[in-house]
Amino acid sequence: MTQKALEILNSLYGYDSFRGHQADIIEHVAEGNNALVLMPTGGGKSLCYQIPSLLRDGVGIIISPLIALMQDQVGAMQQLGVKAAFLNSSLSHSEQNDIEQQLMAGQLDLLYIAPERLIQPYVLDMLGRCRLALFAIDEAHCVSQWGHDFRSDYLALSLLAERFSAIPRIALTATADIRTRKEIIERLSLDGARAYISGFDRPNIRYAIANKTTPKKQLLAFLQHRKSEAGIVYCLSRKKVEDTAEWLSQQGYNALPYHAGLPAQLRQTHQNRFLREDGVIIVATIAFGMGIDKPDVRFVAHLDLPKSIEAYYQETGRAGRDGQPADAWMVYGLQDVVRLQQMAQGSDGSEQFKRAERHKLDAMLGLCEVTSCRRQVLLRYFADEAPNQCGNCDNCQMPPETWDATEAAQKVLSCVYRTGQRFGLVHVMDVLQGKENEKVLQHGHEKLSTFGIGSDTHEAQWRSVIRQLVVRGFLRVDLEGYSALQLTDLCRPVLKGEQELHLRKEEVKAPSLKGTKAAGKKSATKVQIAPEDQELWEELRECRKYLAEEHNVPPYVIFHDATLKEMLDVMPMSGSELLTLTGVGDSKLEKYGADFIEIICRYAKAQ
Repeated sequence: MTQKALEILNSLYGYDSFRGHQADIIEHVAEGNNALVLMPTGGGKSLCYQIPSLLRDGVGIIISPLIALMQDQVGAMQQLGVKAAFLNSSLSHSEQNDIEQQLMAGQLDLLYIAPERLIQPYVLDMLGRCRLALFAIDEAHCVSQWGHDFRSDYLALSLLAERFSAIPRIALTATADIRTRKEIIERLSLDGARAYISGFDRPNIRYAIANKTTPKKQLLAFLQHRKSEAGIVYCLSRKKVEDTAEWLSQQGYNALPYHAGLPAQLRQTHQNRFLREDGVIIVATIAFGMGIDKPDVRFVAHLDLPKSIEAYYQETGRAGRDGQPADAWMVYGLQDVVRLQQMAQGSDGSEQFKRAERHKLDAMLGLCEVTSCRRQVLLRYFADEAPNQCGNCDNCQMPPETWDATEAAQKVLSCVYRTGQRFGLVHVMDVLQGKENEKVLQHGHEKLSTFGIGSDTHEAQWRSVIRQLVVRGFLRVDLEGYSALQLTDLCRPVLKGEQELHLRKEEVKAPSLKGTKAAGKKSATKVQIAPEDQELWEELRECRKYLAEEHNVPPYVIFHDATLKEMLDVMPMSGSELLTLTGVGDSKLEKYGADFIEIICRYAKAQ
């Protein structure tokens, strides 16, 4: 059997030898046995079911979640002379009938099919009348509710074990931690199946993660010498995808947007251009990528934080499938953390599911903030062995400078405690820097012992300290309390001086004015808007202008710029939330609140 497999590998695919566990997997499945295969992206998973399908009598049924993946693989197999086809919604009724007739006549070697179509009674009956070589469940992590890309249709695939018990099944994925592996085995009834766990390392990928300051400028610097390279830029929202693609095009890059809200034909056109043209950059949400088999993607960039290490690994794994050097680059900030926490908290899942999502996010944040080798953290998450230093991540190549942040952390933690653990990042920084603004004075926080104790440190540095304290678990963001910062039990030893704390030292630009009491009001009026917030900022300003004209008053009488900026930071979606902002009292809430809340809610929904 191994010799026949090697002959197919050589004659059909043009390779001289198998890699890793490929030969063992192929022989095991070809002999009629079940298997679970975990193999890194680009490791050659498809050969593990394609070759056994060709070795065994009958047709191999490959269950795949994406139309694009089916079309890709079927096209490639047809080019090799293999009788392959797919059944999905992209086909006309007559085309579907033709393929079904080929299937019934035994004229196909491989049939790719979506899980929702496979479980339809007429399809199962049709398969029951065919000679089947095997079932391959690709992207098997989709069956796990603890995985990063759960698909409910995958849950029904347990019927394969009941209805086709004599047919071998092989489940394959590139990303699954131990818990997800167990659920794959359980839900697909693969008890007793042999598991083949290949290493997760992709040594050709260089990992680099930075704090998000000016994301578009940072991205442009990263892309400076990459105009001829193919790559993917991931964003969290559809609007950001379109804005970023348009902006990159203006900078001279061949950039195309891709998200689920675009017309299907346009998505297909953009995907085809990415697959077939050189130097195309796809700017996309996570709707793009699963199963994309383009070998020469030279980089994957993230402008927003993925929700888990599994998602990050899966997405970055689309780079360098050819084994040549590739880059995985990302910027992230506290706003990303809060947004993902809100998404997890607001999901319809059980408390157990929400806890699992928080755990995954915590692990992702740990990868971001680690000052040692990133690859080591990444591989250990998947229970894989890793060297102490990989030599191919930003931390190994340029070890980050750390500083003794114990005193700074104590100042932040004390300020959060003394302000009652009821206020967000902006207000805590205002108190630390001694800013005598309306909100600080309203609550009497200028009388606190922590007022002004951080006036010698600029805002960017405090943002960095607070972000790292949240990431490391010394502070938490109360998602139900208007994003208020709250202490955790972990912070006690730091507050009591029993534990030193060293944080990553970041390059921050000091403003011309320190946040002293004398300069407090003046510096508070300086508003800098992040590029990704620009659209909402302009909408809020336009609303203020309209209301000002309607009431025949200057715009600042409605709300100061600082209040509009705080709306960007807090994103209030109710009157009670808006009332917590600086410069918003009962009267202004009653007069103007509804207009601003409507804009913010509409914008948040669009994201």
